[in-house]
Amino acid sequence: MLFGDHRIEIIPDTLFKLDGGAMFGIVPRVIWERVCPPDDKNRIAMNMNCVFIETAREKILIETGIGEKWTEKQAAMYGIERERPFADSLRAITGYSPEDITIVINTHLHFDHAGGNTILSVPLASAGGQFASESPANWPPTHAGGSDLIPQFKNARYLVSKSELAHADSPHERDRASYLPENWQPMRDTGQLEAMPDRYEIEGITVTTERGHSETMQTWRLDSGGKTLYGFADLIPMKAHISLPYIAGYDLYPTETLEFKKRILPQAVKEGWYCLFYHEVDHPLCQLVENGGKLTANNI
Repeated sequence: MLFGDHRIEIIPDTLFKLDGGAMFGIVPRVIWERVCPPDDKNRIAMNMNCVFIETAREKILIETGIGEKWTEKQAAMYGIERERPFADSLRAITGYSPEDITIVINTHLHFDHAGGNTILSVPLASAGGQFASESPANWPPTHAGGSDLIPQFKNARYLVSKSELAHADSPHERDRASYLPENWQPMRDTGQLEAMPDRYEIEGITVTTERGHSETMQTWRLDSGGKTLYGFADLIPMKAHISLPYIAGYDLYPTETLEFKKRILPQAVKEGWYCLFYHEVDHPLCQLVENGGKLTANNI
């Protein structure tokens, strides 16, 4: 899709599942299950919609999905249903390979946003299967078959806010399980990881820290050709979360998520933004409209 001077493509990674109650916080299941029916383990289906942006100078990828470094047990726990590697999806949709990507932007380093930053140096088929992520105490990881982890996008600069990097290196008990050093340390070792300010601009994209889901997560905005494309990251992960009370239990600062939604959603409607819902399963790119005081998302 042409978006002003930019080419935009959505790269779905793979389906996975998280607990529905955790994804909707204080909203009772009898209400949220109408829009997100759970499975027999109370999990709802989600995806990870990474965004490819091509400019005259750069080939940019925002987020890299959940990665391919999971054991069978972990894959079953998260309901990961991978049909093909992320690299194959990238090639099929954009015509480019991971080696062609010049910039990777991570809004934050939770494993479902940064898991595809790295891959095994020996392909999974050669290494004999998928392998577990290591704990911080066991870094650097050496997986079965002698396979280490390397950057998937070997020619890219990886951009992450300095504040998010500091938190990822020293997470607390509330979100420690979401941070796996294997998803950023290899790029630190190769010199590809760049610590960015809490607000920065690159190739028409403005990346801004918004407190709510965490203290240091960022959202992004692309302005081009008189149009705006906005990525909510995990502040509004799915279309079902447009309603103000629908806030994930994972959010560390839910009242600030609420204030963000009250501020940003009316602006998105008024200015006709294109909105990207990172965890939406179907049609993640939408425009918001208000009908009778209720917001709805129209698929693009």
